[in-house]
Amino acid sequence: MNINDLTIGQAKELTGMFGGNTTANETLNSMVGEKCIIRTYSAGVWFGEVSQKAGNEVIVTNARRLWRWGTKVSISLSAIAMGDIDESKCRIAEAVPSVWLEAVELIPCDKSAVKTLEGAKIDKAS
Repeated sequence: MNINDLTIGQAKELTGMFGGNTTANETLNSMVGEKCIIRTYSAGVWFGEVSQKAGNEVIVTNARRLWRWGTKVSISLSAIAMGDIDESKCRIAEAVPSVWLEAVELIPCDKSAVKTLEGAKIDKAS
């Protein structure tokens, strides 16, 4: 067999055999570049831009830890990502340039949530 004579279908089949499913990888990495709420296994909840992703590991830039969060109407982090944020119930830390996290969940934020989370006051220990 001459590799130069492969059809596109044969090349895709070979790629799939070796774990290089490009379509799946592109879909799994679609959050790269998005501003998201990131729920982790053991480091709490974060907000920032997903700059790299490999499996469940992510690098988040301009990352702010949501030490405590609250909504106006709902009860979920999904609501926070949709802009339902009650700032009086939130404690949000200062942004760090980047952080490596083991993510359980990535939730893309809408424009209102991004504006609120990026502009939230920096909470300090009381």
